[in-house]
Amino acid sequence: MSFTRLYQRIAAHPGGPVWFRSWVEEVADNLPGVVAVRDSKNPDGPKLVFAPAEWRAFVGGVKAGAFDRSA
Repeated sequence: MSFTRLYQRIAAHPGGPVWFRSWVEEVADNLPGVVAVRDSKNPDGPKLVFAPAEWRAFVGGVKAGAFDRSA
């Protein structure tokens, strides 16, 4: 499946954990049954593909601080 032109938004993470703030990804959530994620600095590189429920669980975990590293 080609993901070209499907990425709709760029998400930055200014309020997330320090290690996460430098990541900028593009998320394609307009595909039936999948959410695709790629690194905006390397759009031709590998893509990660998640089921919508997996993506929601990941985003919820980030918001809840589940991935924060101890200082």
